[in-house]
Amino acid sequence: MFTGIITHIGHITHVAPLGDGPQHGVRLAVQATPDYLADVGLGDSIAIQGACMTVTTLDGGQGVFTVDVSAESLARTVGLDAPGAVNLEKALRATDRLGGHIVSGHVDGVGTVLALTPVGESWRLEVLAPRPLARYLAYKGSLTVNGVSLTVNQVHDRPDGCGVSINLIPHTVQHTTLGALSAGRRVNLEVDMIARYVERMLALGVQATPA
Repeated sequence: MFTGIITHIGHITHVAPLGDGPQHGVRLAVQATPDYLADVGLGDSIAIQGACMTVTTLDGGQGVFTVDVSAESLARTVGLDAPGAVNLEKALRATDRLGGHIVSGHVDGVGTVLALTPVGESWRLEVLAPRPLARYLAYKGSLTVNGVSLTVNQVHDRPDGCGVSINLIPHTVQHTTLGALSAGRRVNLEVDMIARYVERMLALGVQATPA
């Protein structure tokens, strides 16, 4: 479980195929810092670009860890198949502050950046989400973009999907990879978990059952 509050920007330094066929995934080597990995152990969960991954090897002294990404994960995410900067968040402890919102690290779909434009001291990020996710997106609702917990300021339903507008404050731009986005870039999206449960309950018409 995560909060969508990015705690470090790491770098994928190496991508190694785990096999020769399309059914095989890849192993990623990720460079962080020794301090950041000081409390990380083998088997721990770390969200990379919003996708929950398991630490498979760890060299804390060098600040490097690896994760194995399955073919299924590669097919449903972006940014996990090539070297580059990535947003990192370690799994939530029960005693941590929930500064963003409840994030599972399971990517629901891949969106496309429409624009990233300066507005005053901030930036406006516009993203086109896949149409199946439109029912989960609402004004002032939560949306995770590449692992970052964000608040939706505007929603525009379109024939080709759902456009959302999000404000990025300077801190977010400086401490995540979102400031490097540009029109046409694809991003990992995770909708609000509570919205999914509400939809399921409404679809089944579930009512409280007396004990």
